[in-house]
Amino acid sequence: MPSSHSSHAPLASRPHDHSQCVSTALAEAETLCARQSLRLTALRKRVLELVWLSHQPLGAYDILAVLSETDGRRAAPPTVYRALDFLLENGLVHRIASLNAFVGCSQPQATHQGQFLLCRNCHIAIELAHTAISQAITACAKDVDFVVEGQTVEVVGLCANCQAVA
Repeated sequence: MPSSHSSHAPLASRPHDHSQCVSTALAEAETLCARQSLRLTALRKRVLELVWLSHQPLGAYDILAVLSETDGRRAAPPTVYRALDFLLENGLVHRIASLNAFVGCSQPQATHQGQFLLCRNCHIAIELAHTAISQAITACAKDVDFVVEGQTVEVVGLCANCQAVA
């Protein structure tokens, strides 16, 4: 079970070496896939890298545009969706349903439910992995005989940087 707070969560809203968090995420993905005998193809790895290049949720068509513009790949939407499905199924990304977009998972080695703080101004997504939130949802659901099969909590507001500017 993950710790009560994600060690990476505050990084999205604070100055940090972004190239380091991207390279760490890719290294963790390679390790996880090797350990589970999963194929992290070049395209899957590139899609994961693109998702991690910004802390903002990225849609499939945004990824497709970057692949076409910068990589010269003529990938079709189903190809990108298959890569995203693989990354999602293996805990390497989370889907932000309200935006139909994806963000990198800060704790792919630990099975957990996603909780996200979404800035309505700069669109940054900060992942939390707080077990108390997941447990509270599960307990409340149990009280009404509801079985939780998955949960993603999306909280919209203003990040520290946008509050400082306002």
